[in-house]
Amino acid sequence: MNDYLLDLFRDTRIVSKVKSRLPYLFRLAELESSRADKIGMEVGSVREKVITPLLIYKFGEKNVEYDLPITEPEIDVKLFNQPISIKTISGKEPSGVKLIWTVDA
Repeated sequence: MNDYLLDLFRDTRIVSKVKSRLPYLFRLAELESSRADKIGMEVGSVREKVITPLLIYKFGEKNVEYDLPITEPEIDVKLFNQPISIKTISGKEPSGVKLIWTVDA
């Protein structure tokens, strides 16, 4: 699994698109999830909906399972049948995106 995710960050075409489009899309997610200039917790779910199509674009729809119950703990999508939890960082100067894969004991 680790190699697939690393490949995502090694693909210069994908990296270029992420650098140019992701900040704008994340800003839209913040605006959609804000009230009274405060970003709500739902921003994570909206950003997840931005990142999931990136995974589908890179790895193909047949390799990304995204129609999972929202109640599923720590699993946002499955990539090649492996669970992935998507976490993003908020703030004035966000420093990155964190993707982790989890395993229940």
